[in-house]
This record gives sequence, structure tokens and C-alpha cells, in this order.
Amino acid sequence: MKDIFLERYHKIDLHGYDRDSARVAVNDFIDENIILGNDTILIIHGIGTGIIKKEVHETLSHNKHVLEYKTDNFNDGCTIVKLIIK
Repeated sequence: MKDIFLERYHKIDLHGYDRDSARVAVNDFIDENIILGNDTILIIHGIGTGIIKKEVHETLSHNKHVLEYKTDNFNDGCTIVKLIIK
């Protein structure tokens, strides 16, 4: 089942990234969306072994612009992120 409402969010696809590249890409993506005023973004990390998902969640937990995040209910391969927009 596909959640059609996720299509409206800005997203980044991290398939093929290693841990370090994913961390940098996520932080850069958050910074870009803060500037654009987007309060919700989507990070596609895939399922695989869970290494990238774990790194993404670790990165999000330390980013001061992140209000909350959760794995999508319909797809374990992506995380929905709420940002603090001032």
C-alpha cells in the first residue's frame, strides 16, 4: 500500500549512500528545507540491513532543527521528519 500523501513532501533518497555520506546529506537536506520554509520532509533510507536507517535516526536525534521524526506506518524504508521553522 502506498501513502499518496507522502508525495507532497520534499524528499531525499539515500539508496547507495554509506553512513558518513548519509549523515552529511541528511544535515544538508534539513538546512536547505529550513531555508525554504518546509516544516515536513521525507527521508528515504531503504530497509536493507538497517545501517542507514539507524544512522539517519541518530543524525536526526542530534539535529537542533528536528522537532520529531518517525518511521512511516506504511513503509519501513522511509522516515517522516517535522522541522522547527522560525
